[in-house]
Amino acid sequence: MKITREKNLSTPDILFSVARETGASLIYAGSSDAGVQAWDLDAEKPVRQDFAEKRHTSYVTGVFARPGQLISGAYDGTLCWWDLNAKTVQRSISAHSKWIRRIALSPDRSLVASVADDMVGKLWNAETGELVRTFEGHAQQTPHHYPSMLYATAWSPDGQYLATVDKTGIILVWQVATGELARKLEAPVMYTWDPRARRHSIGGIRSVCFSPDGKLLVVGGMGKVGNIDHLEGHARVEIFDWQQETRLHEIESTKFKGLVEKIEFHPHDNWCLAVGGDHKGFLMGINTATGELFLEEGHDTHIHDFLLDHERQQLITGGHNRLSTWSWSS
Repeated sequence: MKITREKNLSTPDILFSVARETGASLIYAGSSDAGVQAWDLDAEKPVRQDFAEKRHTSYVTGVFARPGQLISGAYDGTLCWWDLNAKTVQRSISAHSKWIRRIALSPDRSLVASVADDMVGKLWNAETGELVRTFEGHAQQTPHHYPSMLYATAWSPDGQYLATVDKTGIILVWQVATGELARKLEAPVMYTWDPRARRHSIGGIRSVCFSPDGKLLVVGGMGKVGNIDHLEGHARVEIFDWQQETRLHEIESTKFKGLVEKIEFHPHDNWCLAVGGDHKGFLMGINTATGELFLEEGHDTHIHDFLLDHERQQLITGGHNRLSTWSWSS
């Protein structure tokens, strides 16, 4: 895989999440300024367009687009449904009692999953906003009796399973139809506890995804940390045959340090792209059959989210003070 940066679009805020309607040119982003914004990447000089209405009061950590509609989640614990034509809020609900870390739209776009630091996963009807199901199984506290965090969630390609991952390295896979726990896996290396200098922990699983055939589960974070005041652990990915509860590969970059914030598979091949960073950013291509790192590309800013446009062979990344576009080829 070859990747080339095309555009760096500057912005004063942090972009935590990016989304696009299928086939559309507008990119939507959730911001650290509590707002939602749009960028027309087909314009000669793309300019940030802020939604005039601000209904969130803190970091917007998740956005997903449906036809004519955007769904957003934020640290204020609310989910908002936006009319994309009017750029106004159709519905706002109090979804969680603590920070929403990630939202994920089901493959058929009928359900929204949300995870938050109240350690609860929830499913919502994407059309009506009605609560469909609640998943409770992650511990409220770390083994060292501090509040834990529920960082990420992902759907299986057939929509039958939902994975949720937390700060201490616990992976739970749920049956969507029944709400029952299907599997529990662990990636403990991604959690570091300092018992002496700070009595504090760092790390956690920050990203998760299923393979296109649903057989593999891939999680990302960082390796063990010496000084927990810094993101100095090596970027780390672990690959599981989740149904067999078997860890297949453990991959750590020797080139980049920091958190793996987002992972996504190519839809028709056995590789995935992982992005993240410390004070700067990185992009890593991973052969999931062999565990080989075949791409390690640096970026000048920490990356939080990305979109892979397979038709245009384009990658869009969002992060600290940047919305960037890249061309790529297999």
